[in-house]
Amino acid sequence: MKFNLQDTFSTDLPADPNKNNTRRQVFHSCYSYAIPRVPSAPVVLHVSDFAQTLGITEQETQSDSFKEIFSGAKLIVGSTPYAMCYAGHQFGHWAGQLGDGRAINLGEVVYNNKRWALQLKGAGETPYSRTADGLAVLRSSIREHLCSEAMYHLGVPTTRSLSLCLTGDEVLRDMMYDGNAAYEKGAVVCRVAESFIRFGNFQIFASRGDKKTLQLLADYTIRQFYPEIDLGSESKYAALFAAVADRTLNMIVGWQRVGFVHGVMNTDNLSILGQTIDYGPYGWLEGYDRGWTPNTTDRQHKRYRYGNQPAIALWNLHQLGNALYSIEQVAEPFEKTLRGYQQKYVEAYFDMMRQKLGLNTEEKTDISLIEALELNLELTETDMTIFFRQLAQLTLSDTPASALDTVDFAFYKPAELVGEIKATWEVWMKQYLARLVQENRPVEEKTAAMNAVNPKYVLRNYMAQLAIDAADSGDYSLIDELYQLLKEPYAEQAENEKWFAKRPEWARHKVGCSMLSCSS
Repeated sequence: MKFNLQDTFSTDLPADPNKNNTRRQVFHSCYSYAIPRVPSAPVVLHVSDFAQTLGITEQETQSDSFKEIFSGAKLIVGSTPYAMCYAGHQFGHWAGQLGDGRAINLGEVVYNNKRWALQLKGAGETPYSRTADGLAVLRSSIREHLCSEAMYHLGVPTTRSLSLCLTGDEVLRDMMYDGNAAYEKGAVVCRVAESFIRFGNFQIFASRGDKKTLQLLADYTIRQFYPEIDLGSESKYAALFAAVADRTLNMIVGWQRVGFVHGVMNTDNLSILGQTIDYGPYGWLEGYDRGWTPNTTDRQHKRYRYGNQPAIALWNLHQLGNALYSIEQVAEPFEKTLRGYQQKYVEAYFDMMRQKLGLNTEEKTDISLIEALELNLELTETDMTIFFRQLAQLTLSDTPASALDTVDFAFYKPAELVGEIKATWEVWMKQYLARLVQENRPVEEKTAAMNAVNPKYVLRNYMAQLAIDAADSGDYSLIDELYQLLKEPYAEQAENEKWFAKRPEWARHKVGCSMLSCSS
């Protein structure tokens, strides 16, 4: 199996001169060399359709060469693997140097004039592993593999996943950080993106006053990923910041649209390309709850809760802006971008919500209609995905009562829909139905438009956990079943109706189905 390797990151940017794989602080370098750990008995469990984008045939995915390369057993001919150096704020606190502690970049592959960076996650230690082993376990690897691809098919900017491999090794993990460590199956995911550069890649050099390396990285980023920016411009770094802010905003709006909660929006987990990266303790809203976070570490302060994701993105952008400002030293353009983000987000959010409601025009009353809906969704536990999908079925002949009957399936406890709660919902339904009449849009067109932005299927935590439980028992078939389902999240898929369901009661408090830790 041959690849057209054309590395830019590792050829254009400075390397750590120390080639020993020892934990250390790394200075004036964008990366350090690291070789993947050879697994004892690798097995390919699943390969995504992204293989075709890389020019890998189905026959090649079944070869020993594919298994060896994407489990870390052998290197791509001509590759020089490395781990990136970066820093970051974790839960709002400066953490200093972090880096790729369990990710090793194999290199950049060019196919059909498109460049892709390949990265193995869970392939062993690097100079940035700190006290960890650089490995990953099967449960978290299944979640990352499936969710990366699910998000892509939902139309949310994301890194991708090529493959999922068992290593044949056992990895010791304390899943809930409660002193009950146990051995789990080791695994490796091959992640793919145009680049894995994060906000933290810039922060590390700014924090150390290393303007030379920071400028090299910023120029590289513009040259490779933002060619519309003039490298000769005196305000190029402010322009880069503005472009990153726009992409980040677009990503966050996508998260809010489908009910995705990242769970660990540290600055080292935000992509410079505005793509979802690092699928750790993420989750999907089951009951609509703007205060929900899937991360056990975030349980107390809920910094990364669903309703706070737009504000955290802005906070993280502020940190990136500080880093880039340190080499341009003109504050106003950066401040303008940060001010603009807030207004742009409000506009983009309400535009997105109008789409979810099937509204093709803009009226002054829409904002109050949307805000009232958000409050209503929390009156009693209401499944976000099912609610919006069912709402699309309303017709102009519906009454508030019949409209409520249409969305009744979304309520976890329909018996609670009485008295004041029911009256509040009927008032909203009356207003919404009147707005649809005002819209005067053909019902079929409205329904199709709503179904195009409101998915029927998302990777609910309990679904991923079912695949994990089966895989732990040696049954890997559910991984592909869910993968195939999530390739068409907006389609009806009558044969898969069983997955269009609220979270089962058994999953409400089950580990892996409600909240998750960062353990991997």
